[in-house]
Amino acid sequence: MMQTHQRLWIILPCFIALLAVTNTCAPAGSLLLLCLCCMALLWKLKIKNRSISSLLAQCVAVKVVGRLGSRQRKRLESDTRDIHRVQEETLLQRLKKHSDTVYGKLYQFRSIKDTETFQQHHPVTDYNHYEKFVERVAKGEQNVLISEKPLILAMTSGTSGSSRMLLSTKDTNTEFFLQGVTICLDAMRQAFPATDCLQKTLKLFYSPIFRQSEAGVPIGPNSSTPASSKHMLHLYTTPAPVYQVLNESDTLYLHLLFGLKDRNLGMLESNFCSTVFYAFKALQERWKDLVVDVEVGTINSGLSLKADVRRALEKLMKPDPDRAAELTAQFEEGFERIALRIWPQLHLVLTVDSGSNQIYGEMLRRHYCKDIPFYSPFYAATEGLIGVNLWPQQESRQYLLCPRSMFCEFIPEEDLDSEWPKTLLMEQLQEGHNYELLVTNASGLFRYRIGDVVKVVGFHNQCPKVEFQYRRGQMLSVRGEKVSESLFLGALKKAVTQWPGARLIDYSCVESGILGSESGIAQPHYLVFVELNGVRNLSEEQRYKLDHCLQEDSDIYRSFRMKGSIGPMRVQLVREGTFQDLKDRMMAFSSASSNNFKIQRVIRSREMADFLLQRAFS
Repeated sequence: MMQTHQRLWIILPCFIALLAVTNTCAPAGSLLLLCLCCMALLWKLKIKNRSISSLLAQCVAVKVVGRLGSRQRKRLESDTRDIHRVQEETLLQRLKKHSDTVYGKLYQFRSIKDTETFQQHHPVTDYNHYEKFVERVAKGEQNVLISEKPLILAMTSGTSGSSRMLLSTKDTNTEFFLQGVTICLDAMRQAFPATDCLQKTLKLFYSPIFRQSEAGVPIGPNSSTPASSKHMLHLYTTPAPVYQVLNESDTLYLHLLFGLKDRNLGMLESNFCSTVFYAFKALQERWKDLVVDVEVGTINSGLSLKADVRRALEKLMKPDPDRAAELTAQFEEGFERIALRIWPQLHLVLTVDSGSNQIYGEMLRRHYCKDIPFYSPFYAATEGLIGVNLWPQQESRQYLLCPRSMFCEFIPEEDLDSEWPKTLLMEQLQEGHNYELLVTNASGLFRYRIGDVVKVVGFHNQCPKVEFQYRRGQMLSVRGEKVSESLFLGALKKAVTQWPGARLIDYSCVESGILGSESGIAQPHYLVFVELNGVRNLSEEQRYKLDHCLQEDSDIYRSFRMKGSIGPMRVQLVREGTFQDLKDRMMAFSSASSNNFKIQRVIRSREMADFLLQRAFS
């Protein structure tokens, strides 16, 4: 039987000849189709185990999204040159759409014609302001906060406290795709041209469990899920039946298995960098089982799978002893730079690695994913899209605020605790200053404090570029000193460099008041639970390095320490795997899913603090 590549070399010249003939007389659509077919055929020569139809479908998707991205990028550039007008348009569109709701009538949305009037009529709000309105929506009442039925009742990740229930609408999703996804893919392909190809992506995400409100509205996360990405699943290595598996450990195993089978993998993707990091930890632990499945063409019998799911997946498995031998050789050499050794054509890791995910990105770049570029595309929350990163190759993660996604206001950092804080608009911000972000979004939040504090690091035309600094609810403060996550992490990273051989895996802090008498010394202080690689113990002098580093970085903390108002920090080492177990435990007590979960850097639950104490060994 004629080999595939031989057949293609016969067919390909025919397409090229046909393209030449039709160049002058065929409509543009026909020419585009012929071009796409030629591209798919060329990629078929390079990539085994891919059908022409699969390559063609991916080629069409790439080109369509690319065209959209280019158009949206031009619109964004235009918007950034007249930021006040665009922001006011966005605000007034929101108010007009929801003016006939219970809430819109309460705050006289119809009478509001400009930004200043809106700020005079409507107070600054937090979640307590909306809770009763959201409850009414959950019970099925129409036209309460928004003029349409929500797609889902979206649960926040609970990073700075308990999960909250917000509304998510079609407009929210459309904005995220058009103003976020397409623009970031355009920026990605300009910065990393090799990603403009027909290789598949290993996307690590999971199918969350949704529950129903009294009125039958789904309740769950609004982050990217397999169900919300059905039209994109053919771009990923993971086959569709895997997304019926609800056990996260089994799903991760299958993600890795089908990813390992594809030597030509082009990209790794996940919502958050922590997911990628713990996937590589799982790979390091289970590579022998995975290699056996690749070699024999089976699905591990230890996975808890429904019979129909197992049958469907086994049909996709074929013995591949050559690939298994190649993988074994690489794994036996160790796991430094393993990603590029098992996937030589890997071009990019696409994941958010800013904020609380910063340490995971640093660990991946230093070890598993060494020499592979990372792109952190979005700054987003359950409330909606906030910013996009147009500078993928820049080391610091800066996000351009999206002027048509939400109407934004800002509280200067020095006024955060004011009862009636003054707010500023985008064009009133100053470079180098910190602000808390307020949003008016497409799904029923108005002048809402989302709790994020950002730093303005510059402007693109008139539009601010920001770096995430911290969550207000994730600050350490036993005496009013207010040590932010970014400040504490900086001190911790400096201290780790003074602990010979140590590599930071994860950490969380507990204020001593949470533990009462079990915290040790009488003065209020911080307990810091740290998971490290490379060391089994730390001397008292080494532990004190962290307290010393924080005093160097924070004048206020040093002042309280010198006066004796705050006691010395206690550093506790915890067993390997503690923070993965903590994540599982936290998720069991919340409505968050793996797709939007972020570890709490400041633990405020006594139960979770006790869990960490039980895992401490030093």
